[in-house]
Amino acid sequence: MRRPALAAASLVALLFAAPVAPRAADAVANVAAGAKLPGLVAPMAAHRATYTLILDPGHPNSDVIAGTGTMSYEVQDACDGWAVRQRLDMHLIGADGHRTHMVSDYATWEAKNGLSFRFHMRQTTDGQVVSRTDGQARLDGPGGPGVAHFTAPADTTRQLPRGTLFPMQHTETILRDAAAGKRFLALPLFDGTDDSGAENSAIVIVSRRGPAPAPAPLLSALPSARVRLAFFPRKADAMLPDYEVGMRYWANGVADALNMNFGDFVMDGTLKSFTPLPHKC
Repeated sequence: MRRPALAAASLVALLFAAPVAPRAADAVANVAAGAKLPGLVAPMAAHRATYTLILDPGHPNSDVIAGTGTMSYEVQDACDGWAVRQRLDMHLIGADGHRTHMVSDYATWEAKNGLSFRFHMRQTTDGQVVSRTDGQARLDGPGGPGVAHFTAPADTTRQLPRGTLFPMQHTETILRDAAAGKRFLALPLFDGTDDSGAENSAIVIVSRRGPAPAPAPLLSALPSARVRLAFFPRKADAMLPDYEVGMRYWANGVADALNMNFGDFVMDGTLKSFTPLPHKC
C-alpha cells in the first residue's frame, strides 16, 4: 500500500503567499474568494479536513471483503512554505476472515517557490513498520532537473528529471490546466513516498462545473472539477499504475468524493469535516 496521491498534496495548498497575516475570520472569507474569479484558480486554502473511508463494493474480485477507515489532512501556511500532514488509518477484513490494521503517516514541507521539499513517511501493518522514508529534495530551477536525498530507508540519492513537480505544484498545475479547459496531462511527480525517485502521473480532467451545493457550505461558492490520476514507475515497460485515485477538486484545492484504488482493494472517501486555518504570515 502507498500513500493516497491527493496531489498532497494531493489536497494541498499551492504557490500562494498571503501578503499579511489575516485574522481567522478572514481566512474563512478567503476560502470562497475564487467564486469572484470565473475560470481562474482560487487561492489555495490552508485547512484541516477529515474523511470517512469505506470499501468500494464495486470490485468483487478483491480478496478484501470489508474495510473501513479515516483519513485526516492538514495544510498549514508556514510562511515561506506549506506544511502538510496526512494520516490514513484503515481496518480491513480478508476473505479468510483475517483482520488487518494499516496506518500511514505522511508529513512534508514544500517551499512556495516549488524548488525544495522535505518529506517523512511511515507505514505500519498491525503495529509493525513496513515502510519508511525520510529525506529532502531540490530542483535546480522551475521545471527541474533536481536531486532527492534519502536518509531512510537507506542513504540514497536519486536524480530527478526535467519537469519534475513536488506535490503542491503538481496540484496547482492540475487545477490551473483544468480551469484552462485541458483534458489530459502527463506530469513527472516526486512525493517521497518511496525511494525509487520520481514517478510518472497521468491525469484526466473528467468534467468541470460551476458553484454547486457542497458538503461544506464554504465550498459551495467555488467551481470544481472531477479528475482521475494514475501513478506509474518511470520504466519503459510500466504498463499498469502503482496507484490510482479519482476525486472532486474544488478550485481552492480541497477534495471530496475520493475513489482510491490500491490494486488489491478500492476505498471510497467522503469529506466529513472541513475547517479553514488562518495564514500565519
